[in-house]
Amino acid sequence: MPTPSATPPEKGATGERLGVGRLLRTRGYRRLLAVRFATQWGDGMFQAALGGAVLFNPERQADPLAVAAGLAVLLLPYSLIGPFAGALLDRWDRKRVLMFANLLRSVLVLVVAATVFSGVVGLPLYLSALAVAGVTRFVLAGLSASLPHVVPRQHIVEANVLAVTIGSGMTALGAATAIGLRIVVGSGDTGSGVTTAIAVLGSLLAALLAAGFRSGLLGPDRTNEHPKAMVAVARGFVDGARATFSNPTISASFFALGAHRLAFGISTLLSLMLFRYAFTDDGLMRAGLPGIGEAVVVAAAGLLTAALVTPWLVRKWGRPRTVRVALVVAAVTQLLLAALLALPTVLAAAFVLGLAGQVVKLCTDAAVQTDAGDEVLGRVFALYDVVFNAAYVLAVSAAAFLSPKDGHSPALFAAAAAVYVVGLLVHNQQLRRRRVVAATPPS
Repeated sequence: MPTPSATPPEKGATGERLGVGRLLRTRGYRRLLAVRFATQWGDGMFQAALGGAVLFNPERQADPLAVAAGLAVLLLPYSLIGPFAGALLDRWDRKRVLMFANLLRSVLVLVVAATVFSGVVGLPLYLSALAVAGVTRFVLAGLSASLPHVVPRQHIVEANVLAVTIGSGMTALGAATAIGLRIVVGSGDTGSGVTTAIAVLGSLLAALLAAGFRSGLLGPDRTNEHPKAMVAVARGFVDGARATFSNPTISASFFALGAHRLAFGISTLLSLMLFRYAFTDDGLMRAGLPGIGEAVVVAAAGLLTAALVTPWLVRKWGRPRTVRVALVVAAVTQLLLAALLALPTVLAAAFVLGLAGQVVKLCTDAAVQTDAGDEVLGRVFALYDVVFNAAYVLAVSAAAFLSPKDGHSPALFAAAAAVYVVGLLVHNQQLRRRRVVAATPPS
């Protein structure tokens, strides 16, 4: 049954790319992009402002365990409740989800800003930041589940590449904005609080833009959930996992993405510590918070490159081979980091890992959006968040216990390379399971 709210395919579009220009002339897609961009700009600014308040605030001290604790509180708890919240995305009008969740996020951002401004540390800060992170992930899952309703399904891949890649760029731009503002307003609690508060502008704009959608346009069009909402929410995790692992192409992509997030988490923790404690300025390359800003910009360039090459690679090789190549490139990059651990190498690796990781993510997004039914999209994307966040936090936490305070640990970078190799092996095993299922004659 065709999706009634989806934009009808353009004539002659079945086997060709629409292109950026024609995609942007699709009204629903254009508005959904604007909601994503505003949300992710605000999220990037919030994360960088809060990270600066904890890690680079002269009024506070930070070590690897403190950084890991902050990231765990920000990301892990929502990863545990996300699959249950995903059931709501398959029940509620997604327009209302995008609108009211962003308004709620605006209030919570101001609470965090007040907490930072007042100099409060520890559990109150982490809990308020946790609430912001949870609502943000709920919004992003809603955006992903809404995409098939505003573009023809045969153009999901290119539409998703544009949305996710520029959205990631907006996150980087938001982070750069926060770093720049800290230079202007100061790096203490007062400056950090002001910078965090300004991040509310992204959520307010996103809510305003989401209000412009017609009710029901973004789905869900139908539901296979239990008629009682609380029962449906409680079953969200099981439903999402069942839908994911019953489809080998989706599960293979999840394992590949999980490997990337594990390895990337190790690299992130070590890089933060290197910039904070080990590196010194080297010409135009900076240490400290400015250096992290440079690394963010370089990684964003990798994301942009991924947007340009992923559709071409998928058409040339198919999604499975594209993912394999990306994992191999990332593994080799981690080995080079282990052998040549210096500021220029870390910046170069930020570009390559940003590129390879984004290729894997774009292929995973496409697998979910094309192979999962609309009635379970919210729950599958919520489980996606579990893989995305929990793997990252697990790796950051493990690296925090094993890393020296300055982050100089070639052995851990080599371990990250091994994680990519394991991800490649499991990815291939899942795809072999698909071939076995396809070859099994019906009983």
